[in-house]
Order: sequence, then structure tokens, then C-alpha cells
Amino acid sequence: MRAAELQVFLDRSAEALRAAKVPSDRAAKACERAIDLWSGAEGTPGTSTAERLPVCDWVDPALEIASQGPRAALAMAFRTIVPGLVWRRRATAEPSDAQFWNGHANAMILGPGGLEERRDIWVGATVMAPGTTYADHDHPPEEVYLSLAPGEWWNAEMDWTDPGPTGAIYNPPGIRHRMRSGGGPFLALWYLPV
Repeated sequence: MRAAELQVFLDRSAEALRAAKVPSDRAAKACERAIDLWSGAEGTPGTSTAERLPVCDWVDPALEIASQGPRAALAMAFRTIVPGLVWRRRATAEPSDAQFWNGHANAMILGPGGLEERRDIWVGATVMAPGTTYADHDHPPEEVYLSLAPGEWWNAEMDWTDPGPTGAIYNPPGIRHRMRSGGGPFLALWYLPV
């Protein structure tokens, strides 16, 4: 049985995804696919022990920003699941790039190593310290991002874009993309129907 806090987070995610100003019909369909997947059969409860990196000190300031905006309910629901998350650096991060190494962390919510083990949908979060650019990367699944604290995204089909507090970013399958924080903390949720 899915934990109550996780279900509330997914319910608030569905509301935010449906309310988001999406850049295309393709993005809107990706949002609905993600919602349909987690609304169907549940995965198995995750067994990983929560872990935290020093950059996670930026999560609370980012959530304070989010609590003042249109995604306050989503931010509040996310706050309740944060203590159980496993935060990790990107596997390709190198200690020699100190800004990126120390300035980012990702946590899986639904998916491999997440609060709920799934193969069909990945939902997670990324936090970044001010002045951090996330490494270029790509992956086969399409992806929708919702911003909780300000940031910008780039992909091979668009220039750097700030979706604002009500927008969404969509990355088609396999496209090169990255993100960056500005003068404050960055916090975003990502949804990948696999």
C-alpha cells in the first residue's frame, strides 16, 4: 500500500502538471501519460535508506521560495517526503569539477531506488546551489520538468528558458539538455514516463 505522504505528493503533482503552461501538445500528453502510470498499479515500496549530501541544505530555502508561489501545495507535499529520499550526485560527475560535484544532487521518488520501485515511470527531484550548471545529458524517455525554485533550461531545440512559476519544460526523447541555477537555489521535479 502506497504511503499516504507519497500519495498526497502524487496528487499535488497531477494538479500541478495539469495546471502548468506546457510548451506543446506533446508535452501535455507526456504529463497525462505520467499521471496515468502512477494512478494505475502501484510499484513496490522502496528499501533504500535515506541519504543526504551537503547541497541538500539548499532544499529548505528553495521550498521557502516555492511556498510563496502558485505551486505552494506541491512544495508542501514534497517537503513531507524529503526525509526519506536518497540524494546522489549524477553518476558522471567528477570531483575535479568542484562546482558541479558540490553543487547538485538528484533524488528518485518513483523508479529505481526510489520511495516506490517502478520501471514504467520515473519521478524525481534535482536541487542545485546558486551558480551551478547541470552537465549536458540525454536519455531515451521524454521528460517534463516543474520548477519549484527558479532556474533555466536549455535543449538542442530551444535557447535557455525560464518557465516561470507556472510553466513546464519538455524534453523530447533522446534530446541533449541541461539546466542551471541563477543567484538563488534551484529545485525542480522531473517526470519521465519510461
